[in-house]
Amino acid sequence: MLTSRFTMRLAVGALLALPLWSSASAERTVAAAPPGAGEGPVIEEVNFPISCSPTAQKAFNHAAWTLHSFWYPEALQGFSDIARAERDCAIAYWGVAMSHWYPLWFPPSEAALKAGAGAVAKANAAGPKTEREKAYVAAIAAFYSDYDNVDHKTRAIAYEKAMVQLYARFPDDQEAGVFYSLALNATQRPTDRTFANKKKAAEILDKVWQAQPNHPGVVHYLIHSDDTQQLAELGLPAAMCYAKIAPAVPHALHMPSHIFTRLGLWQQSIDSNKAAHDAVIAYVKKTLGDGGYDGETVHTMDYMEYAYLQTAQDDKAKQVRDELLAYTKSAGANLPTAYAVAAIPARYAVERDDWKMAAALDTPAVGFPLEKFPWAEAMISFTRALGAAHTGDLAAAETEIAKLQALRDKLNEAKDTYWGNQVEVQRLQASAVLANARKDNKKAIELARQAADLDAGMDKHPATPAPVLPARELLADLLLEAKDPAALQASEPSLKTEPNRFRSILGKARAAEAAGDLETSREAYKRLVTLSALAHSERPALAEAKIFVSN
Repeated sequence: MLTSRFTMRLAVGALLALPLWSSASAERTVAAAPPGAGEGPVIEEVNFPISCSPTAQKAFNHAAWTLHSFWYPEALQGFSDIARAERDCAIAYWGVAMSHWYPLWFPPSEAALKAGAGAVAKANAAGPKTEREKAYVAAIAAFYSDYDNVDHKTRAIAYEKAMVQLYARFPDDQEAGVFYSLALNATQRPTDRTFANKKKAAEILDKVWQAQPNHPGVVHYLIHSDDTQQLAELGLPAAMCYAKIAPAVPHALHMPSHIFTRLGLWQQSIDSNKAAHDAVIAYVKKTLGDGGYDGETVHTMDYMEYAYLQTAQDDKAKQVRDELLAYTKSAGANLPTAYAVAAIPARYAVERDDWKMAAALDTPAVGFPLEKFPWAEAMISFTRALGAAHTGDLAAAETEIAKLQALRDKLNEAKDTYWGNQVEVQRLQASAVLANARKDNKKAIELARQAADLDAGMDKHPATPAPVLPARELLADLLLEAKDPAALQASEPSLKTEPNRFRSILGKARAAEAAGDLETSREAYKRLVTLSALAHSERPALAEAKIFVSN
């Protein structure tokens, strides 16, 4: 039985040898998952015993199944229906409270916090009937307690501590293990490069997976646990079976692309997100009508856009961007939506080196308050700064860099250190490109190196497939432009962090050619041509690669 992390890695190794667009990958990887995972009809394999009626028990299992896939509106509806039908079913209010918190996405709004705290109060008033149910209610109460005075991070850690106690107290409760693993992922520090919480979560989840191979929370949270470059190969078996477990859930269809993106499996990511996007569009039309979109809608689009651009399918990438720009009303102001709204048009310009378009980039007029998210506004300013510097409008570049500094300061004042540092990386990158435009290569490289060093201490947020312009890639590009012999060596870290990136491979090919290493250059150019097998693109870089390979 291929169940250990080691044997999963062996199975993944076989998959990674396949062509990037091979449909055989799905067949090979499902075999690496525990037997039964994703086979046959969908099985709602969640068993969360409660003390309420048999009718409530069945509905509760389904609501918990939905919650594990982060389909929060549907989970909220399910738990609320149970509470309305059986007002003394205290654990149903626990489900309501859990449905108002989004552990890996973004802090709840004031309204969601109020609703969650209210659900906890109702749970306590109804009186949990068992010690186990009391422990679950107490755990989520730790998150909502004093929410108007205590910061989100502190309350998330309090919830995690309550869950580890619950898990220790009820070791045979597999749901406790699954929810505790999610709590560990929620409190994983982006600067912890040992990934201690992620690894601990994966350990727990692996054990549950053997008993419940069709549990959506297990495979979902394994993907999140392995959603980092160092662990991504281990997440591929879970990624390949999650969509089969919950084929009607948009987020379940999308989640495998987190691992595909980490590994540079672009066509698999495209296919995953196309399926997810079709499902979420059908759902959103029922809830918001024409022109409406939610976070899941544009989150899938950002991943799809990124993958299309890495394979030079620029026509398809333009369709994604144009679809975004046609939207008119958002379901709500939240982090995943803000990131995608800013990133999609920024990526379309930067990945294609369309600096004129980048310089003129407008904030998308899609009915979304981007100004509530300073780091999202920063992506627009960053793109404009790059475009202005590349097209010779140095004064405009300076203006946008000043905006980046102001946005960074705003985030730091709000003690949002992670996003403040993300904006600082962009400020340093934009300043490096500006220095390069002024022919100050030494300063440009120094600033780019500072950006790369700062970026190296952080992992990406789950809301994004990748930054608009990886810091290590820019450093390698500037070293190449300065004819620095270190350019070829500098290209490797970027490709290790962001494998199969079009622009990084191109940089390696050019750096190797400049160093006289024609064999390495040819291999890199060949890789670009293979990567772009489905492209209908007029990118000069792709033409460059084809000419080099043909000679």
